[in-house]
Amino acid sequence: MHLSRYRFRWLGAAAVAAALLAAGAVSTASSSAAAAGCSVTYTVSSQWPGGFNANVAITNLGSPLSSWTLTWDFAAGQRVTQGWSATYTQTGAQVTAASASWDGNLATGGSTTIGFNGSWNNVSNPAPADFALNGVSCTGSVSGSPSPTPSPSSPTPSPSSPSPSPTPTPAGSLPSSFQWSSSGVLISPHSDSHNIIAVKDPSVVYYNGQWYVAASTVNSSGSYGMEFIHFSDWSQANAATPVYADQTAIGAGYKTAPMLFYFTPQKLWYVVYQTGSNAGYSTNPDITNPAGWSATQYFYSGMPPIISQNIGSGYWVDMWVICDSANCYLFSMDDNGHLYRSQTSVASFPSGMSQPVIAASNSTPSSFFEADNVYKVAGSNEYLLIVEAIGSDGRRYFTSYTSNAIDGTWTSLASTQSNPFARWSNTTFSGTPWTQDISSGEMIRSGYDQTLTISPCRIQYLYQGHDPSASGSYNSLPWRLGLLTQTNSTC
Repeated sequence: MHLSRYRFRWLGAAAVAAALLAAGAVSTASSSAAAAGCSVTYTVSSQWPGGFNANVAITNLGSPLSSWTLTWDFAAGQRVTQGWSATYTQTGAQVTAASASWDGNLATGGSTTIGFNGSWNNVSNPAPADFALNGVSCTGSVSGSPSPTPSPSSPTPSPSSPSPSPTPTPAGSLPSSFQWSSSGVLISPHSDSHNIIAVKDPSVVYYNGQWYVAASTVNSSGSYGMEFIHFSDWSQANAATPVYADQTAIGAGYKTAPMLFYFTPQKLWYVVYQTGSNAGYSTNPDITNPAGWSATQYFYSGMPPIISQNIGSGYWVDMWVICDSANCYLFSMDDNGHLYRSQTSVASFPSGMSQPVIAASNSTPSSFFEADNVYKVAGSNEYLLIVEAIGSDGRRYFTSYTSNAIDGTWTSLASTQSNPFARWSNTTFSGTPWTQDISSGEMIRSGYDQTLTISPCRIQYLYQGHDPSASGSYNSLPWRLGLLTQTNSTC
């Protein structure tokens, strides 16, 4: 979802906010700080042998806070192994979580959510019984009289980390309609000699305690490229120094809209991307070395005839690979209402890609435009397809479809402007909205391999948006990256 012409819109306002969790609460407690009070909800969202994922939702009930420290004791030897949205320390059973620079402000009634991966003894994993905020134990009441202070800006939380360890099958399903909250801007262009004005089309994986993001870039001349960044916590994302495609063997030129995954049979990382006239890819044996990507190779000998015959005035965009146990499938779109699919065997991948077929289409291209993502839904025989559309207001949003096979028939799930998968109309924002476009991006996956598995519980999506007041051609818009978190999870 990136290309030149065909993209013009005056994008509007939409939203910034926080990602809140939605997986079974284990314990609820209340705490108060001096002249303040708070409620705390502790949730174990997933658990596996030796490890678990937990989230802690904090709501300030008293005076506004400019920083906070939350403490609790574990009762069964649990340990925090990796955390986000706060700085964690642990001495014996006691855990201290101190606010990050960007989420310390909590207005009266304001909330934020922090989280962590932990270890446990495989016998019992009880929730902490008591919490304390800024040194005052949980009482469920407000102590003292709140002093009048200005209401601080709303926090911009970071996402909870999908565990790189095996997780149990989630006991949930996709709803027929979706609700979301949005973070603020998490990733912006880095200031350097590349003169980047937009970062867009992200792909993201979590591997060995680090987030890896590949994204499109647009420079001040309107030229497209790619960048690679990594960081351990989302609070660090905007400061991460990018490695650009032209600093690797991929090289300069139009190579953009990356999609990352680890191909287990070959023990190789792949980045798949569009090149204008073909579907390109590069490999890297070590994703921790962003300069290690190979030179561009291609899935086809050129643009397949079925695409050139149907593309009209559109562009061939958004290459996407997903594999099942037997085959690997390559999807793409044409900005003209067509979703294409090719396949080859897992044993042959990436060679032997068949000529594409039209997997789905819509006679109204703006309703089925670009930015195709296909995922395996964990715990079910179901696949999820999301496709970007352009609304009647000119704003980007996502539609969704399901199938019981990657090469099966796609059935509408939430696929209209009135019932979208993700749009400004079903997204809540805190503070002044920073975008009204919910555009090209990537799910936070349960793993990082070629199966592209996602949990149906508390879905998160890294997306592109921009200042609603920005205008001009598509290639001049100041795209930035933010995170959606589903707020109506069935799990």
